[in-house]
Amino acid sequence: MTQTERNTQAERNTRTVLVTGATGRTGRRVADAARAAGLSVRAASRSGAVRFDWEEPGTWDEALRGADGAYLAFPTDIGAPDAADLVGALARRAVELGVRRLVLLSARGEEQALPAEEALRASGARWTVLRCAWFQQNYSEGPLADQVRSGELAFAAPEALREPFIDATDIAEVAVAVLREPSGRYEGEVLDLTGPELLTWGEALAAVAAVAAATGTEKRYVPLPDYGATLRGFGVPEEEVAFLVELFATLLDGRNASVTGDVRRVLGRGPRTFGEFAEREAAAGAWK
Repeated sequence: MTQTERNTQAERNTRTVLVTGATGRTGRRVADAARAAGLSVRAASRSGAVRFDWEEPGTWDEALRGADGAYLAFPTDIGAPDAADLVGALARRAVELGVRRLVLLSARGEEQALPAEEALRASGARWTVLRCAWFQQNYSEGPLADQVRSGELAFAAPEALREPFIDATDIAEVAVAVLREPSGRYEGEVLDLTGPELLTWGEALAAVAAVAAATGTEKRYVPLPDYGATLRGFGVPEEEVAFLVELFATLLDGRNASVTGDVRRVLGRGPRTFGEFAEREAAAGAWK
């Protein structure tokens, strides 16, 4: 290899990765996967050692400077009204500071996410978008997990709706593989990430119940045709209720009832099944 080729290879290789939302569901897994791959990780969050706040641009430069690549996870929803402006501004600043590769977590089938994706494209960055289906971890982490533990999961998804739930660990491993790819093979691509199978929300809950039987709690799924009323009952602000009702009206209309091969294309193996996820989480005590 000539010196020019070595210099080009060094330019393409990613050694230091900024992970935004590093305490979140995907971010902490991206940080773990990047460390396991031998990368130097800047695990950034609003209260961590590397401070980063999407709504405080004054925190951006210190987190970005010197990084070769970054994983971008917007803290609320990528389709939120302020997401496009903030994603675009951060991506442009990253380019100015020499951060060569940006990987954006987006949402499969979410029309509201398209402006943020376009803002990333327009930034001049070398970008990849990961459009992801509902996480398997919705059953073990976050606001729905307490319902799963209690035995009754009430949500907006129709009873017959099938989803290709994906393990967030697969998302993380794809993100790291994309960031490390020396050829830039996935730059300028939208990767559509799903699990390997279609399950209704009730079937997924039954899979949890099968491995969490030791808790002695029977589990059932209850579809909520008026999810907005449920959110208002929990005291969710009306503006947020309106956004979520509109969002779920699109995401839960069956448009995502298909599986793709993008996890296998990037990782060389198929995505983890929901059963594998449930067994692993049950063994870790997620539903006790």
